[in-house]
Amino acid sequence: MTAALYTPLEAAAGGEVFDASELTGSAWGPNMQHAGPVAALTTRAMERLPAPPGTRIARVHLDILGPVPLDRVRVAAEVARPGRRVSLLTASFEVPTADRGWRTVARARAWRLATQPTPTVAHRADPAVAFPTGDRATPDAVLPERWQRGFVSALEFRLVGPLGVPGQPTVAWLRLMVPVVAGEKPSGLQQVMAIADTANGVGARIDYHRWTYLNTDLSVVVFEAPHGPWFGLAAETSVGGDGVGMSSAALHQESGPMGRLTQTLLVEKRAEPLDPD
Repeated sequence: MTAALYTPLEAAAGGEVFDASELTGSAWGPNMQHAGPVAALTTRAMERLPAPPGTRIARVHLDILGPVPLDRVRVAAEVARPGRRVSLLTASFEVPTADRGWRTVARARAWRLATQPTPTVAHRADPAVAFPTGDRATPDAVLPERWQRGFVSALEFRLVGPLGVPGQPTVAWLRLMVPVVAGEKPSGLQQVMAIADTANGVGARIDYHRWTYLNTDLSVVVFEAPHGPWFGLAAETSVGGDGVGMSSAALHQESGPMGRLTQTLLVEKRAEPLDPD
């Protein structure tokens, strides 16, 4: 496998074109990309836009418009609402069509805010989750065996637990082991966005063999600048009575809590249950 999620091919007026590697693959289908790499690459595009000094991206929202095929991709970003203190950024993620055009399969938006020192009012609502050391540093199989391929194989896991207990979040620390784009060191925010989409699987409370629970979006707020390389997810899933679910997680880094995320889930029963792993 290529040791990066994406390899750059060309830059043109319509955006940058990349080749998606097998490491972007999803467990939901043999020719689908995981939303984590999509989120990371669109975030990279928005981070590369001209920015006033002393600003950073504080929130990223990704809408997944349909299955993202494992193919070439084109990404473009722009400043939709410029400002010295508050800016709105947008990005599109496209794949080729049969008539040599491009089709949008995901869109991202980000709020970029001005920063200033606020140590006297700093506060973290979520309790700290210690980075596992010693006997607790177990690179355990957090996800079903069928999910341990594609993008998941580009991650290192350290499970703190408990796993699959309703009412208690599953706590896992993750590290992205490959670059988002070949030849580049990914930013902390790119790493967070790639890892954040795994909350749906880490915090799953549904039998994967009998149900599917794809997320239609990913929304991440980081109130502290992410550094990495390890990020913690205290993840949990709620499911309503009519097929709609919500995955949510508190985000952590080794210095403490640094954000939260949510995902909207489409919960559907499989026509035929899968055989146990």
